[in-house]
Amino acid sequence: MVLIKLAMTAALLFILTYVAMFALQLYSEHTVPKPGPTSAIIVLGAQVNPDGQPSKQLAMRLQLALEEYQRQPRPIVVCGAQGANEPASEASVMRAWLVARGVQPQDVQMDEHSFNTKQNIQEAIYKLPGGTKDVLIVTSDYHLPRAIMIARDLGLNPSGIGSPILPEYWLKNHAREALAWGKYYVNKFLPFVPIE
Repeated sequence: MVLIKLAMTAALLFILTYVAMFALQLYSEHTVPKPGPTSAIIVLGAQVNPDGQPSKQLAMRLQLALEEYQRQPRPIVVCGAQGANEPASEASVMRAWLVARGVQPQDVQMDEHSFNTKQNIQEAIYKLPGGTKDVLIVTSDYHLPRAIMIARDLGLNPSGIGSPILPEYWLKNHAREALAWGKYYVNKFLPFVPIE
């Protein structure tokens, strides 16, 4: 009986925490400040289609990055390794897309080794010109607040812009991102609890 009560209490705590993370995510997503001046752009990867073209979500991120570059040319780091169902690394597909649309090849650096947001930003730092702190992060809107928090944790002065999520993926991506927020806070405040 005691074990059942403990299990029910743990389940209730999990549900309440998850709801709180979901609410925090929605609030954060709609209160991201407008970006200030930046000296580099970091574009976070997303799915590459089997034909080697960016998915719709990735293409929307790249379009935002392209518009920012056209407005003010500056170094860009594109991030993302090759997933199991992808014909090439996300970063290489992103670089090719940007260069084909007029971005100078020398302005686009690739991180082809990272598989999550923290790795993306850590690897991007190594690719940025030395001393760069003011960066513009480009990703999907639901993902942007956490990416900015991670970049700030890693010593950057980030701002960001987010592309809209396709309606059919809204619930799936927001549900997954709420779990990622929970993992973020556990890793930040309880580093002795290993969560990968």
